[in-house]
Amino acid sequence: MIYLDNLDELDQAKNFAMEEYALRFLPEDETYFMFYRMNPSVIVGKNQNVYEEINHSYIEQNQVDVLRRLSGGGAVYNDLGNISFSIITKDDGNSFQNFEKFTLPVIKALETLGVKATLSGRNDIEIDGKKISGNAQFITKGRLYSHGTLLFDVNLDNVQKALHVDPEKYLSKGVKSVRSRVTNIREHLKEDMDILGFKQVLLNSIFDTKDIPTYSFTEEDLEGIKKIEKERYRNPAWTYGRSPKGLVTKKKRFDAGTVQFHLGTKKGFITEIKIFGDFFGMYDISELEEKLIGIFYTREALREVLTPDEVARYFGRIPRDELLDFLL
Repeated sequence: MIYLDNLDELDQAKNFAMEEYALRFLPEDETYFMFYRMNPSVIVGKNQNVYEEINHSYIEQNQVDVLRRLSGGGAVYNDLGNISFSIITKDDGNSFQNFEKFTLPVIKALETLGVKATLSGRNDIEIDGKKISGNAQFITKGRLYSHGTLLFDVNLDNVQKALHVDPEKYLSKGVKSVRSRVTNIREHLKEDMDILGFKQVLLNSIFDTKDIPTYSFTEEDLEGIKKIEKERYRNPAWTYGRSPKGLVTKKKRFDAGTVQFHLGTKKGFITEIKIFGDFFGMYDISELEEKLIGIFYTREALREVLTPDEVARYFGRIPRDELLDFLL
């Protein structure tokens, strides 16, 4: 495994571009590990409706950046007290949605600091039942990355101020708010340290050496990174372009995540559709949206498109019949 040093870049558009460039263009026979921090930002999942996830007045008043990532999952608030990690590697056919595989090195590193953390639910790391990390994945052309947050010393009050959180998500867990369900790692350390010291301890533990193999981006790499940054992460069409028109809305929280359909019909046929949610699918949900346009809005017609394999590809572990029952 090789460490990608982003030189503590705090502009998340650049960090996401580095991560995507490494995924698509660095030698495929290597596995890469990356840390990144960021200025106050809200990061929404690839399949989410930005306008429903963020508190616009707070975002504008406090100059919080809003970005959309390539991976699925839910919206998160990050600031300089968070450090995120990313593992970029080959797709071996068994790693997508295997969050245990990618979080275990981090959990073991936390143990060296006296912090007992565990993987909980589908993609969270927790300490004593409180979340310190949410994780998500993206897969393309035989490569994938798995990345996650680490709440080290985040302003937790701002988490709730910046996001519009689906109450179903927390009621199902028996908690009253975002603030009551999250905690900072720093509160659980045996010996206090700052976030950069914390980062170095984790690096030494994950690589099991102080002599960490490091890849430095070349001038050619930096040109490619700049291109991705401009075309995707600084492009409003990427961040906001999936926002729906005024359509009928259906929304449900499944065990595998929330799914929301905005759809319109004419003479019984689907004419418009947008699908949002924090589910984890292997394929781009826009492909399924295209397949559903023009389909007669009946169970029989939808069953032909939404086969078990198709549902698994686009929504992950959501049973096909449950999805059809919800739609109809």
